[in-house]
Amino acid sequence: MKKLLALLIVGLLSVVLVACGTSGDGEEEQTSGDKSEEEDNTENNEEQEEKEELTEIVVGATNVPHAEVLEEAQPLLEEEGIDLKIETYQEYVLPNQDLDNGTLDANYFQHIPYLEDQKAEIGYDFVNLGGIHIEPMGIYSKNINNVDEIPEGTVVIMSRSVADHGRILSLLQENGLITISENVDPLNATVDDVAENPKNLEFDASIDAGLLPEFYEREEDALVAINTNYAIEAGLVPAEDSLILEGSESPYVNVIAARSEDEDNEALQTLVEVLSSEEIQTFIEEEYEGAVVPVSE
Repeated sequence: MKKLLALLIVGLLSVVLVACGTSGDGEEEQTSGDKSEEEDNTENNEEQEEKEELTEIVVGATNVPHAEVLEEAQPLLEEEGIDLKIETYQEYVLPNQDLDNGTLDANYFQHIPYLEDQKAEIGYDFVNLGGIHIEPMGIYSKNINNVDEIPEGTVVIMSRSVADHGRILSLLQENGLITISENVDPLNATVDDVAENPKNLEFDASIDAGLLPEFYEREEDALVAINTNYAIEAGLVPAEDSLILEGSESPYVNVIAARSEDEDNEALQTLVEVLSSEEIQTFIEEEYEGAVVPVSE
C-alpha cells in the first residue's frame, strides 16, 4: 500500500513538472517572438525617419529627354538627401504655369529664349538656375532628301512658339534658302523679317509643337521643323533623319528654371550640380548619341 502511494506521488510530481516546463518554454518562445517583432518595428521606424529626413523637391519636365535625365539623377540626389519627384508634361505652357502657382519647385523643359519670352509676355518672376543640355533643332522632310532639291513654293511648317521662329529662320538662312533683314537679330526674327526668299517658301507657323511629327508624316512634300524632344518621341533620329540639323554651338540651352524667391534654394542648387556632373553628362552623351548635347556648367 505504501509502495503504491509512493508511486502515485511520483507520478503527480512528474505531471506538474512537465506542465511547468511546457509553460516556461511557451513563454520563452513568446518572448522570443515579441523581441523579433520589436526589432522589425525598430527597423521600420528607422527607415521611415530616414525617408522623412530627405528634402522633397518637385520638378516638372517633358518626357524626352528631360524626365529621363531626371530619372537617372534620382539616386544621386537621394545620396545628397534629396527626394526628387518628377511631374511630366506634354504641353509647353503648363510647366511654367504650375511653377508660378507653386505646384512645382522647378521645371526642366525650356531653352533660354523661350524662358525669357515667357517672362516678358506673361510676367513670370522666374530665374535660370543653370543650363544642362542643348537639343539641336532639326528640319525634316519625307520626300525631300537634299537642300538643293527643295522645290519652289515648298511649305515650311513650324510651331506657333514665336521663340522658335528666329531659330528656324536662322537655320534656313545658314543653308542659303532665305535672307533675314540686316537690321534684325536673326535669333529674334519672325517670318515678317524675311528679306529674300528665292524659292518662295511658304510658312505655316500655326502648329502646336507636339503635333509637328504628325505633320511630318502627313505632309510628305513639306519641310517640318521639329524640336528634338518630340522628334525622339516619334522615333526619329535627328542626326540621321533630319535634312538640316542645328550645330552644338546653339544658344538654345535647356535650363532649370525656378521662382526668383528660390534662387538660393540649396536643394535646387544641388539638383543643378548633379545634372551638371560628369556622370549625368556622360549619360546624356551616350544615351542620345548627339541628339541631345550636354552643357557642363
